[in-house]
Amino acid sequence: MALDLSSFLGRKNSPLVGLDISTSDIKLVELSRSGENDYKLERCAIEPLPKGAVVDGNIESLELVSEAILKVLKRSGTSTRNVALAMPASSVITKKMVLPGSLNEQALEFQVESEASQYIPFAMDEVSIDFCVVGPSASSSEDVDVLLAASRKEKIEDRVAAAEASGMTAKVMDIESYAARAAVARLVQQQPNAGQDQIYALFQIGSKVTYISILLNGEVVYERDQQFGGNQLTQDIVRNYGMSFEDAETKKRQSDLPDSYGMELLEPFLENAALEVTRAIQFFFTSTPYTRIDQIFLAGGCALLPGLVDIVAERTKLSTTVISPFKGMSVASNVVEKSLRSDAPSYFVACGLAMRRFD
Repeated sequence: MALDLSSFLGRKNSPLVGLDISTSDIKLVELSRSGENDYKLERCAIEPLPKGAVVDGNIESLELVSEAILKVLKRSGTSTRNVALAMPASSVITKKMVLPGSLNEQALEFQVESEASQYIPFAMDEVSIDFCVVGPSASSSEDVDVLLAASRKEKIEDRVAAAEASGMTAKVMDIESYAARAAVARLVQQQPNAGQDQIYALFQIGSKVTYISILLNGEVVYERDQQFGGNQLTQDIVRNYGMSFEDAETKKRQSDLPDSYGMELLEPFLENAALEVTRAIQFFFTSTPYTRIDQIFLAGGCALLPGLVDIVAERTKLSTTVISPFKGMSVASNVVEKSLRSDAPSYFVACGLAMRRFD
């Protein structure tokens, strides 16, 4: 394989922590097993990133990112230095291929690399690729479905370098949407009848982008992203109250803003957020064979904004709830429950990465 990691798509590595490098902050999660089928949250921590350190998923300042990683490691108290990282979905090309099931691993690898060039709009020496066998092909009993993933080497190397500059060793490179999906799949299993035949829509509202995944019986049937996020509200606070971006973000999180904030800024933002969700659902209905959604899950840093869950439920006429990736997990005594409650919905990618330890 071209990629010098244990896996691009995330095979077993142990022990390790999940580290989510986003545009606005760095999040860390460490899990252990609790019994045979579930997890214990051992540690989690979040550290804000200075504005401009990561832009559109690209690391612009290795120094600022590695400093933030060191801070989040110290804050979490972890001694583990093996880490699972993730690439933004926009930086990764994925393609499902159908190949003969009779090929051994070496022949399969050769075949994947031979066919990869037709799907990748870059020179092959500029990309890192990996693949995994998904399972038997629905079109032929003698073939298998193979998932190809490819990304520019420089983008992967930036994330690996940031981890290594902080004394960590990158063991797994995943895709953010896949990691979040793994964390959500665990929650779906907790639903009545394990969520069988129910359609769940996950909206992860981040700082700049809202990621939408719609799942049915463990499969993603629809996925896209929209350019909408919490930074719009932060920028409104900056303009209206003359604060720095960092102060505005902090005061937004702490609800420490003037009385006029609710009516002048928060309510219009919530209306826009609900409109974005409604539009995304209508687009899902018009571009797929599906005509219903049974449950909306809200996650991401904006999920706990006061009033968001109510206005989304009202506008969509659908059952809506804010979810935590740690629901049903036992929690170590060193985890601060108050901070966990306020930040939990933003930990989906980091939690899914931490789960890779047990794949």
